[in-house]
Amino acid sequence: MTSSTPGLEVLHEIASALENDGPITIGTMFRSPGIRTGDKIVAFLGHDGGLIVKLPRARASELLEAGAVEPVTMGTRTMREWVVVPAGDDIEATLTTWLPLAKESLVYVRATATKPARTRGR
Repeated sequence: MTSSTPGLEVLHEIASALENDGPITIGTMFRSPGIRTGDKIVAFLGHDGGLIVKLPRARASELLEAGAVEPVTMGTRTMREWVVVPAGDDIEATLTTWLPLAKESLVYVRATATKPARTRGR
């Protein structure tokens, strides 16, 4: 993201748009600004200037195969439900790209927050 397209400004615009769908908060996630619903992370700014969002595994794979997003790797592990959405050339292009995926992420995170945790080995 270039200096003319500050990610934090776009993140705040996304948060304002998402507030229509229920309460969210902006805070720090992994030392970066991000959006939460309750105690669950919806999206946060990556250190490379992209927006990192959580999506269903099949949707993340679809976007990866299309080249629309990049994988998120933490250490040596590639996260299956987290993807990096690159910034656009300007604020409007970035907002146009990020907002729909942030909305998808919010819906997914809220849906999974109500499901019981799966135990390992099952």
